[in-house]
Amino acid sequence: MFAALISLLTPLNILLVVCGVIVGILFGAIPGLSSTMAIALFLPVTFAFDVTSAFVLLTALYIGGVSGGLISAILINIPGSAMSIATTYDGSPMAKNGQAHRALGIGIVFSFLGTMFGLIVLIAAAPPLSSLTIKLSSYDFFALTLLSLTLISGVSGKNMMLGLVSGFIGLAIAMVGIAPIDGVPRYTFGNYQLLNGFSLLPGVIGLFAVTEIMKSVSEMHKKPVIKAETERVRGFGFTFREMIGQTKNFLISSVIGLVVGFLPGMGGSLANQVAYAAVQKNSKHPEKFGTGIMDGIVASESSNNASIGGAMIPLLTLGIPGDGPTAMLLGAFMIHGVVPGPLLFTTSKPLVNLIFLSLIVCSVVMLFIEYYGLRLFVKALNVPKAILLPAILVLCTVGSFANNNTMFDVWTLLIFGVFGYLLHKMKVPRAPMVLGFVLGPAVETHLRRAVQLSRGSITPFFTHPISAVLLLGSLVIIVLSFVAQFKSIKEEKLKAAAMQAGEGK
Repeated sequence: MFAALISLLTPLNILLVVCGVIVGILFGAIPGLSSTMAIALFLPVTFAFDVTSAFVLLTALYIGGVSGGLISAILINIPGSAMSIATTYDGSPMAKNGQAHRALGIGIVFSFLGTMFGLIVLIAAAPPLSSLTIKLSSYDFFALTLLSLTLISGVSGKNMMLGLVSGFIGLAIAMVGIAPIDGVPRYTFGNYQLLNGFSLLPGVIGLFAVTEIMKSVSEMHKKPVIKAETERVRGFGFTFREMIGQTKNFLISSVIGLVVGFLPGMGGSLANQVAYAAVQKNSKHPEKFGTGIMDGIVASESSNNASIGGAMIPLLTLGIPGDGPTAMLLGAFMIHGVVPGPLLFTTSKPLVNLIFLSLIVCSVVMLFIEYYGLRLFVKALNVPKAILLPAILVLCTVGSFANNNTMFDVWTLLIFGVFGYLLHKMKVPRAPMVLGFVLGPAVETHLRRAVQLSRGSITPFFTHPISAVLLLGSLVIIVLSFVAQFKSIKEEKLKAAAMQAGEGK
């Protein structure tokens, strides 16, 4: 590690760390762009560098890009990337209540702590965690994704039936395109552009960005909803006691982020929503979630940043990317003639140590850059909506087009935006739909793969220990959710009856 530190502390590498983190934050904060896109765009730039400087730049872009999404998620209720969707649930309401500085401070600090948690586990326990991933079968993967899907009940709000409807809509949309395993086209209606289905990035950005723009335009005649802070706020906007009080939520969310991160194909876009739903279910005051409380921001930002360490584990130890950014990093390994896998820790130990150290240093730099940019970020609330909204729409459109360089993704952005606005008007929650849309392909792929292995039998789902336990957990969550829903309805009816009786007297 000392040799890696000497390699890192050169003028060029220090410059690459600072510039890479800043550019990554910008890519993460701009709706439609992401850390994956940042790494992909700068991958050709690394041709001019040696392998050390190349990975210093790419890890800086990765760290900055994942954290940067919280800025737009909190300030304008539009996630910069799919990794920050759950941050909008409480971050934006807190900003609308005049606590934008506090919301950003919470997100920045727990983003840093989540990253450090994931990196410590990555450095200390990469080989054993990767061996666990290898042992999981298709039955276990299906049960795990199904367990995640049952958390729809946690983000459904007061009306669970509307939440379930929204979740099934998301699942149905995820099934558009060529089916996994057998390659049969479904729901394409003869349109070849639907063969690949709807892309996640423009779909999610449309559901949040375009929907929020339409909501803002429809309410332009009303009093502005978001107000900039006028009081002086010190530090990150919250006390040390409040931070200590979030220890349990932080640990739950970080562990979820880590586990979801090292499962190949999952990533932070799923981790933040699963962690948010889990923390809400575990809370003593779940009804406050979505109103602007600290717990929700802590859950989302801790989990999506902890997933960085989790996603790096299968990349370094197995050569399997855990998410989009690590898929780009896999390309960087190949470009520079390095083969990731079990032998990487013996043949390229100095490079592994440099990557570990670079991730830690970039996280510290990210914390300082975002801290000193806090007041600048908050000033974005003072920009007139007549200027801000068109600029956001242009950035979203450019980001959606850049996703696959097709106009179809731009139309996806607009269609999902209009659909999201209609859901808002009908008071149908969007969060379950996003969860179904994200999880749908994984659930279907692992189910069909498992059924093929068992030759049509469902018995192995219950005979494999891990799968059986996870399926039992899903059943327990469903039953408890419906019991809680019925209790809530009964309490509301009793309150209404008591009020009517009081009015009669």
